[in-house]
Amino acid sequence: MVVAVGVGLGLVSLSACGSSGDDSGSGASSGGSGGSKTVTVVSHDSWAASKSVIAAFEKQSGYKVKVLTSGDAGQAVNKAILTKDNPQGDVFFGVDNTLLSRALDNGLFQPYQAKGIDQVDAAYQLDAGKHRVTPVDFGDICVNYDKQYFADHKLTPPSSFDDLVKPEYKNLLVTENASTSSPGLGFLLGTAAQYGDDGWEGYWKKLKANGVKVVDGWEQAYNEEFSGSAGGKKAKADRPLVVSYASSPPAEVIYGDPKPKTAPTGVATGTCFRQIEFAGLLSNAKNTEGGKAFIDFLISRQFQEDMPLNMFVYPVVKGAKVPAEFTQYGPAAKDPKTLAPGKIAEHRDQWVKSWTSLVLK
Repeated sequence: MVVAVGVGLGLVSLSACGSSGDDSGSGASSGGSGGSKTVTVVSHDSWAASKSVIAAFEKQSGYKVKVLTSGDAGQAVNKAILTKDNPQGDVFFGVDNTLLSRALDNGLFQPYQAKGIDQVDAAYQLDAGKHRVTPVDFGDICVNYDKQYFADHKLTPPSSFDDLVKPEYKNLLVTENASTSSPGLGFLLGTAAQYGDDGWEGYWKKLKANGVKVVDGWEQAYNEEFSGSAGGKKAKADRPLVVSYASSPPAEVIYGDPKPKTAPTGVATGTCFRQIEFAGLLSNAKNTEGGKAFIDFLISRQFQEDMPLNMFVYPVVKGAKVPAEFTQYGPAAKDPKTLAPGKIAEHRDQWVKSWTSLVLK
């Protein structure tokens, strides 16, 4: 998901899944477009899929799947750009709308119109005219709150960006560094969408004055600083507000031990920024046919319905079933903030530079 893409959407460390075997002994590095029996997928550290689903693809397609993870999404994208002339693999999964323009401007992907793309909601097809990337999932970066804290203090949880700068929420919020973390960057972009080019800096001045705490990444913010998470409770964290995801409350329920009857955390729905993740066929990929088959698979109903409980994101294919826990505890935001990729491309680096100067110095 950014940049640390905390695309670590879940509460646990998610490791790469899938087979690393190679029938040809050559991987993605030989065999031309059809000679290799392995399709190599490059992704961020939060890639995860059920072994049975990957096995089904391998059986149906005849390809083995090898997954190479390269840190958070920002790191993974940068590494892929640097190695684009001799790529590590065939498919890249995990570039999101905050970094999409960087990948496209650097020629990271070759065009491919995936089979089944007509079943993907048009709102997520940000490169529909050229088909250099295929949307795979989406999630919402939002402020989460610790229900118990606000009940104990007889305080109404914040519901909007405006609320976060009010005196009653002083010293309660922790967020991630916008230059090193995906949710941190997404939160910054959300404020830019809310307050515009002329207003977001003034907002952050107020937020800083109101005691916002900034840490490097999502893992630290959510599991060490946030009092509402399972990890935060163990760490005796003292911040009841954190920038995380709309899917974090259902994750608290699913991974709870013992499993709680209801989510201990909630979402400030007026603070959400929509994050869309894409996959693309890498330029100079050795196994283009295998890569195309895998991209088709990523938007198949089988993978789309397997994905939520592995990566804690929502499917983009129309009609794909979402787990009951998502519907009950972490529904997608009804009106999330968004910014056009071109707008992000034009301003992202300057926004991050200004934010760093304003908030961290």
